[in-house]
Amino acid sequence: MQIRKHVPNTITLLNLFCGCIALVAIARGDFFNAFIFVCLGIFLDFFDGFFARLFKVSSPLGLQLDSLADMITSGVVPGYVMYSMLNSVTENSYLPFVGFVITLGACYRLANFNIDERQTDSFIGLPTPANALFFLSLPLISGFELLTNAGFLIALTLLSAYIMNAEIPLFSLKIKKLNFKDNALQISFLLLSVLLLVAFQFLGIPLVILMYVLLSIINNQWLKKAA
Repeated sequence: MQIRKHVPNTITLLNLFCGCIALVAIARGDFFNAFIFVCLGIFLDFFDGFFARLFKVSSPLGLQLDSLADMITSGVVPGYVMYSMLNSVTENSYLPFVGFVITLGACYRLANFNIDERQTDSFIGLPTPANALFFLSLPLISGFELLTNAGFLIALTLLSAYIMNAEIPLFSLKIKKLNFKDNALQISFLLLSVLLLVAFQFLGIPLVILMYVLLSIINNQWLKKAA
């Protein structure tokens, strides 16, 4: 039983370790491996909660540890990516630090998430792991000239900090009933996501995340009208 108690926190620490490796990779200009380790960290982030529930060993310590690990993997890392991207497209030595606004937005979201009892089955505002994947994929996209424009990158940075903390309910991706009618939105989203990823590869990642936010906004408006 004592070993089971430490399994979820060990997985959480491995998530943090992946974030540390991603930071080193970015410092070396290796954005591909940074992306891989962030993906691995997010994968581990999912399973620490899974094993905590499976072994019935959830604890306040685990909750805080999870947020601290996410702060690195899904907060500091994407901020550093944007810093690096801005640093490569401007000669201004101060402007690249704007990229860390992503980190500040992620920190605020994670702190708020811990005390917000509404976000149990779905999210309000973009989750930090999705935001991290958005920014980690950008340096891997080729032939998109806007990604070399400092103004565009700063706009993405500011929008990111807002979307993570905006009062925008995002539909749950959990499929609770085994029928299409009750899960039409989720299934349609997943199928479209696969098509976008296959067709556009790394460019498909930010497109999928943007689609998730836009579909959620449309769904919210439809639910309001239906009510």
